[in-house]
Amino acid sequence: MIDDNDLIDEFDDLDEPEEGVLFEHFNLVVDPGQTFMRIDKFLSNRLNNASRSRLQAAADNGNILVNKVSVKSSYKVKPGDEISIVMDFPRRELKIIPENIPLNIIYEDDSLIVLNKPAGLVVHPGHGNYSGTLVNALAYHFKELPLFNSNDPRPGLIHRIDKNTSGLLVIAKTLEAKVHLSQQFFEKTTKRKYVALVWGDLKDDEGTITGNIGRSPKNRQVFTVFTDGESGKHAVTHYKVIERLGYVNLVECRLETGRTHQIRVHMKYIGHPLFNDDNYGGDQILRGTTFTKYKQFVANCFALLPSQALHAKTLGFVHPVTGEEMLFDSELPENFAILIDKWRNYLANRINEE
Repeated sequence: MIDDNDLIDEFDDLDEPEEGVLFEHFNLVVDPGQTFMRIDKFLSNRLNNASRSRLQAAADNGNILVNKVSVKSSYKVKPGDEISIVMDFPRRELKIIPENIPLNIIYEDDSLIVLNKPAGLVVHPGHGNYSGTLVNALAYHFKELPLFNSNDPRPGLIHRIDKNTSGLLVIAKTLEAKVHLSQQFFEKTTKRKYVALVWGDLKDDEGTITGNIGRSPKNRQVFTVFTDGESGKHAVTHYKVIERLGYVNLVECRLETGRTHQIRVHMKYIGHPLFNDDNYGGDQILRGTTFTKYKQFVANCFALLPSQALHAKTLGFVHPVTGEEMLFDSELPENFAILIDKWRNYLANRINEE
């Protein structure tokens, strides 16, 4: 299956496909829990910047296949259907353009670097983000290294964090380091801890969240926890309350697995979405009072940190060459730290008023 981040939008000028070879641009198998839905509506939910009218034109031109047979836009998808979008030309090659984007590198040697990614920076190019990414910056800063060439869309990348999550990443500078570090992530021997501000007062001081994570059948842009034991991928998050701040808690999350949006999905699953997480409901006032003063306070907090309150604070691994145990820790971004102080002050003033 082609990853969403690599999809290229090719629906603008569709012509009748020529006879002969067709090139697959997109493929997926419909989830077991999917309800019957028109394929143009289904794909418009699944693909970024692909309107139903453009998808209907693609179907009319024979570019949308279900189980290897072209279908009309009125076709209703069902669980198990294999959907393909084909064109009479190959997928566009993605070239990495080196860009002089500053990097906050906190450690570097001949094998790897560890850097602190700011919130708002996309890690690698993909649909809608073909420039201005971390990979574009890496291609510029390490253009003399063989691993960082314009034909590799993910040079040196071992893992990634969401666009609006800040924090630590390790990047390989050699193929040997990339293989060694990738194996550590695969075997789950790395040490990763995140700090998050979540809505609500957690019942327990610490706990473990276990639940398979996969794309939501209702909205393919987000992920959800599946309780049937079969759908999604196994995911485990351990959490510990660092500080209780009334209507929000500051928590430390330790990843046992590394699924997309894992902390965000798991915290929502237990009823404590991340503060200002617009994908998972945290950008609404979920706890507190109905007073206008409180609503304005929360609005000011949202404006201060206009993304989910999540920071990859700690990263540990074994050095791929020396075998040394490496452990790195990063400070919270300034606006994140100020946000926490604002909640501390709010809680103190509330207690004094009671």
